[in-house]
Amino acid sequence: MSFHLKVFLFSFIALLLALLILKSYISTSKSHKNQPPSPPKLPLIGNLHQLGSGTHRVLRSMAQTYGPLMLIHIGTVPVIVASSVDTAREIMKTHDKIFSNRPFLNIASRLFYDTKDIAFAQYGEYWRQVKSISILHLLSNKRVQSYQQVREDEVARMIKKIQATNESVVDLSELLISLTNNVICKVALGRTYEGMRVNYKNMPVRIGDMLGRFSVGSYIPWLGWVDRLSGLHREADELAKEIDEFYEGVIAEHENKKEISVEGHDLVDILLEVQRDNSTGFRLERYTIKAIIMDVFGAGTDTTFTSLEWAISELLRNPRAMKELQQEARKIGQGRSMIPEDDISKMPYLKAVLKEALRLHPPAPLLVPHESTKDVKLLGYDIPSGTQVMINAWAIARDPSIWEDPEEFRPERFLNTPTDYKGTHFEFIPFGAGRRLCPGISFAMTINELALANLVYKFEFALIGEEGLDMTESNGITVHRKFPILVTSTPYE
Repeated sequence: MSFHLKVFLFSFIALLLALLILKSYISTSKSHKNQPPSPPKLPLIGNLHQLGSGTHRVLRSMAQTYGPLMLIHIGTVPVIVASSVDTAREIMKTHDKIFSNRPFLNIASRLFYDTKDIAFAQYGEYWRQVKSISILHLLSNKRVQSYQQVREDEVARMIKKIQATNESVVDLSELLISLTNNVICKVALGRTYEGMRVNYKNMPVRIGDMLGRFSVGSYIPWLGWVDRLSGLHREADELAKEIDEFYEGVIAEHENKKEISVEGHDLVDILLEVQRDNSTGFRLERYTIKAIIMDVFGAGTDTTFTSLEWAISELLRNPRAMKELQQEARKIGQGRSMIPEDDISKMPYLKAVLKEALRLHPPAPLLVPHESTKDVKLLGYDIPSGTQVMINAWAIARDPSIWEDPEEFRPERFLNTPTDYKGTHFEFIPFGAGRRLCPGISFAMTINELALANLVYKFEFALIGEEGLDMTESNGITVHRKFPILVTSTPYE
């Protein structure tokens, strides 16, 4: 490259940066005057340099300085962060319709067929239709109850696997992810797909990890080429291709069911029937079927497994709570081979343990981002249309003004109280609230209750070594344990 060309390119880049900084300054000066408190930001990247691993923790720390409703900038995108009960209620109840949209997220668009799923779809008629179909045909209470035998069979299989270890080291994390995968596979896809070339079991975790990666193009659009250069687009597209091939094979298998003698009537069968009959008046495209299946299988497995894993982690760290739960389980079990699902309703301490684990470890601490569709006044502040919204469910659930000893694991706090996770108590929103409330709550918690009840009923667990249990979190839109739970198990006689 010649000297003159280098000088020209350097001058051009310098001019471009100067214009962008000037544009940012003018935009800020012309913006709504009554904005929420905001930490100082840098040109172009905004507050991006202050974020990183454990974003929910960083944002809580910032909120302690700037307040429960603060404005940050991720790149060029304005983002309001809600960290209190009042702010969450205003967003997901008072102004729920205005904040029910989803922002454009580059990676989600690449993975979920241009966001044709439920979780990331834009708010509107398409989203209402796919959510309605999913709830009616998979996630209604009647449907959830109909899968009881599948859940009990898979929990029994898990118990036998632990028994077969003969009291040697057990990787509980691996067993739990296999359990949730198998239940959801049988319910949604008709069978498990173990032994395939594609490692379908790890797909949900890989999707969650990919969604947690920072995409420059989502927040600084004119620098979108950085995602291509870094290989992020390639990684996302390769994963999307792998996922698409897997679900294409599943659908083809169902279309040829008589030839290959696959039994049962699962979600894929139902969606194909809806597509053929066009009974809803809504055209169900093939990519829509795959996007719905992907939500149910991916999100259902990942968040279900994660919340169960954290619950067991807390019990292992709190022997008193473990003993209390075991006593309840063994009183209900009465020496039978396992506790059936019909008896779970008699176990209030079990439900309290799972709620307390969700309080301390919501699977998605910042939920899925929202976006405003209109200018709105929020707690006296002006919020422009198109503002992205993060709701720090993790921070709200550890707010000392609401919860006594919020950092402690105390299941008793959920006994004899109506506080629940179904979106009406804004101090406890691990699954969100309002129109965007997760539709799979009952589905997930039914698996978790049955699995946890039988694990503590059948076994005594002990940690390996004397270091205790490492509670380090992983990064991603869903926050898992970074390290697996390794224990020894002794059958309870």
